[in-house]
Amino acid sequence: MRARWFIGLALGLWLAALGRDRFDVWIDATVLPPLAVEMSVEVLDRDGDLLRAYTVADGRWRLALPPDKVDPLYLRILLAYEDKRFRDHPGVDLRSMTRAVLQAVWNGRVVSGGSTLTMQVARLLEEGTTGEVAGKLRQMRVALALERRLTKDQILQLYLHLAPFGGNLEGVRAASISYFGKEPWRLTPAEAALLVTGPRQRGTGSSRGRSGKVSLTQKRRKPRYGKRCLASGNPSRPLPPIWPTARGRISRRWGPTT
Repeated sequence: MRARWFIGLALGLWLAALGRDRFDVWIDATVLPPLAVEMSVEVLDRDGDLLRAYTVADGRWRLALPPDKVDPLYLRILLAYEDKRFRDHPGVDLRSMTRAVLQAVWNGRVVSGGSTLTMQVARLLEEGTTGEVAGKLRQMRVALALERRLTKDQILQLYLHLAPFGGNLEGVRAASISYFGKEPWRLTPAEAALLVTGPRQRGTGSSRGRSGKVSLTQKRRKPRYGKRCLASGNPSRPLPPIWPTARGRISRRWGPTT
């Protein structure tokens, strides 16, 4: 009896190891989407302040932002709200997934999501869906592959660049400039919370609302700049100067901006 038990245990361990090896091969064979994300072209002044920005080829505002250039408060709120165990899990958080499934079964509907930040990055890279089972499984596979090929900071940077904020705004920096008229270096708690819990709709063309596009300056105190950009409908047209101090320096030296 004891010999059979040991044989069964050894066989079980061998099958588990074989399954793990095959799973690793399957993950390593994952074809990832392009990881080089196109960024908006920026025009800076002599002090490095942003004067103008151009949309990327598909008409989206997407400004480069490394993790060390965003307010640490925002990052703490983001991880606490979206993915508490981001630094610990391998791309898929089994605890969160189990909780989400049990809550859905108990309530008869989806109550909370089990997606990790890495899974959200996988979805954004492939512009996939959120509700379909096949899409969720694909996100899990891509997330596991991303964790093996990128560092946590690199994954976080992809999220900071790709997170949708409504209309054609993508990325925390574009949203911060559009909503608050300032860079995300220093944010108030309210601003950081709004960026974490703000709009998450992503689309192109008519799916972006009545106007179809959002200018980075549309919500600023001087809306004429945003309206002008919005009316042009030309992705290659630059964003007018967005910093009052920069506009003042340019106006004094070169005359009023138009």
